Amino acid sequence: MRLYALCDQDMLDRKGITVDKFLNKAKEHKAEIIQYRAKNADIAFIKKQLIDIRKNYDGFLIVNDAYELIEFCDGVHVGQEDLYNIDPDIKKAVAILRSVIGSDKILGISTHNKQEVLEANDMDLNYIGLGAYRETSTKSDISTVLGEKLDSIAKLSKHYVAAIGGVRLDDKFQNVTYHVIGSGLL
Repeated sequence: MRLYALCDQDMLDRKGITVDKFLNKAKEHKAEIIQYRAKNADIAFIKKQLIDIRKNYDGFLIVNDAYELIEFCDGVHVGQEDLYNIDPDIKKAVAILRSVIGSDKILGISTHNKQEVLEANDMDLNYIGLGAYRETSTKSDISTVLGEKLDSIAKLSKHYVAAIGGVRLDDKFQNVTYHVIGSGLL
């Protein structure tokens, strides 16, 4: 199993956990990637957090949504809704985003079903997040849970696949590259 740790500021705040404590747990579990997500924070706060994380973590650092902060990390991850905010044509949105962040940065998007995975195959991405695998409390907009279907859908992707949504350290997948785990690390 390869670990992609999701450092969600809202979740940390709810649980009274510092980013440093989360980073220590992520490093303890040998996380290869950390995604920093702060849906309710301003750009200045996110920038500060990225700088602080970079000081204490040598792996890949991904920012959620805030692609304007790409210089402070190794890549960006965006959801389907965020792509539509860039352009109504998702393929065009990914091309625009790729032109903004550059070809040397990591780009990942969320996918939730077979159709979105197949569409992503034609996009200039480094990976897809696929899920939710189980119900999760950190995302209220997840309407479908893939469960055991996640692994067979992942097999259709030409990109690396990160299983998202309620994934645990002990979950087993055959066609998934990364387990994305947030509160499950704590």
